[in-house]
Amino acid sequence: MTETLSEIFYRSVDQYQKPDHLKVKRGKIWTPISSAEFRTAVEEVAAGFESLGLKPAERVAILGENRPEWAYADLAALCIRGTVVTIYPSLPPNQILYILKDSGARIVVASNPAQAEKVLSVKSDAPDLQHVIVMDDTAVFGTQSLAAVREVGRRALALDKDLIRRRAATVRPDDLATLIYTSGTTGDPKGVMLTHANLGSNIATCAQAIFAILGPADSVLSFLPLCHVFERMGGQFVMLKRGVTIAYAEAFDKVPQNLAEIKPTILISVPRLYEKVMAKVRDKVATAPPLRKRLFAFAEATGRAVFEAGQRGEKPSPWLAFKYGLADRLVLAKVRAGLGGKIKIAVSGGAALPKEIGLFFGAMGLPVLEGYGLTETSPVIAVNTPWDNRQGSVGKVIGGVEVTIATDGEILTRGPHVMRGYFNKPEATAEVIDKEGYFHTGDIGRLDADGYLYITDRKKDLIVTSAGKNLAPQPIENILKTHPLIAEIVMVGNARNYPTALVVPNFENLSRLAGENGVAKASREELVTNPRVIELVEHAIASMSKDLAQYEKIKKITLLPIEFSIDAGELTPTLKVKRRVVEAKYKDLIDRMYAHGA
Repeated sequence: MTETLSEIFYRSVDQYQKPDHLKVKRGKIWTPISSAEFRTAVEEVAAGFESLGLKPAERVAILGENRPEWAYADLAALCIRGTVVTIYPSLPPNQILYILKDSGARIVVASNPAQAEKVLSVKSDAPDLQHVIVMDDTAVFGTQSLAAVREVGRRALALDKDLIRRRAATVRPDDLATLIYTSGTTGDPKGVMLTHANLGSNIATCAQAIFAILGPADSVLSFLPLCHVFERMGGQFVMLKRGVTIAYAEAFDKVPQNLAEIKPTILISVPRLYEKVMAKVRDKVATAPPLRKRLFAFAEATGRAVFEAGQRGEKPSPWLAFKYGLADRLVLAKVRAGLGGKIKIAVSGGAALPKEIGLFFGAMGLPVLEGYGLTETSPVIAVNTPWDNRQGSVGKVIGGVEVTIATDGEILTRGPHVMRGYFNKPEATAEVIDKEGYFHTGDIGRLDADGYLYITDRKKDLIVTSAGKNLAPQPIENILKTHPLIAEIVMVGNARNYPTALVVPNFENLSRLAGENGVAKASREELVTNPRVIELVEHAIASMSKDLAQYEKIKKITLLPIEFSIDAGELTPTLKVKRRVVEAKYKDLIDRMYAHGA
């Protein structure tokens, strides 16, 4: 029988009894939190929630950045049969209000006064919301501190120390554990209903399939948002199940520093971090003396040869093995040291990992295990493992999960991982879960003869040109984004003669290269309209497009002077581009690229 999330928590703190189950940086010092302290904190918060009148199945919303208190609130609600609603801290008040009203949350736990103020500004319009709790001790009028809630819970536990453990024992696998609101690339966000059984099945399989080699001596840096199912399932619950120490990053911009300090053995990330690391290494090499450039080229080529031999199931020759040992000592180990130097397993999810990035890290001696899934599937459907990793695929379908490919190429999946449905939206649920129980992912893919799954594109993102040619933009965009001049790119061209693109340049690299090509120092607005600058980016795209079919090649581009952002509505909270929003916002610029033909 699948463990509930409360069972996973109690088994973890009881079994491992670690002096550093969690870690958090206070000031300049990483402070450990023992298993006993962890259990006590969760139980006190849970008893405090009950004192506020929270009943089984009622909702607790968490709005905040990753920190121990996030886990305390999450596990506390789960242990008393509550349902946790996760909210991205980057969301503005109006979007927070939508989630609070739709979910009917009774309690909000906010990380700090600024987040609490966002809730308070809309509280009068959220009829079910009764309590706003702040993780920080700083007083905010109209709220109470988490410390005060814990104090109330502490008094209740003094009278009955096993109160919360007994409550946790009543949690059923089919209880609704969480509501996670989709990013809303089109229309209003939908609350994905995931039960303890949904998440528990995924946790059990991933803990064995990917992380079986991990144990209490291992550690992970938690920096992806816990409000996202990928980090919460993998970075929290799987780590609890394996007894891994969880250290909470100070902030995303502090991740490189925190990696060097914690030296984790597991890295769970989205492609963006891997992209940044690769770009940083490449930029450093680009400005290095000629001898160092040649040494790096030798090391990367040698590492890639060893990695690709492994992909074919071959062992490197003695000569290649000798060269690899030399390359590793001189170069590759130093690159890995930038990520702490002790990583055993690196996982990527949340978006497609560009092939070039996968090959780069494979060459550096740190193969990245790419997986695939959605919030609606708890989330993992397929994943590569340390023992079975095929570059370019998203791995084999995990145990207990069914996958079939529809006649139009869409990936369908069925099993214990599939959500109960969308909260309060039966029609939307019926649109994605058919009568046979298959969830329609909206992704196009294929299974090869060995059972590896490959993702081609999002079904709704496919571009069909006026000539009837089908283009999958994401794989092309992923190739082009590996160029140092390109930060973001969005292909367009549906029902048009040819594909074009909106390009957000990497302005740091573009300014440097423009200067080297005789372009005077200028503002971003001036740079993106300079013919020589446009020519440089066009050349970069052409150089990266040599292997594309003619109809897939971008014919015209427009450079944008500002990055896409969440605040502008162009990115989801998980930093995915909202194509429809971008295309509507820049319609005039797009139309100009088609005004006079190719």
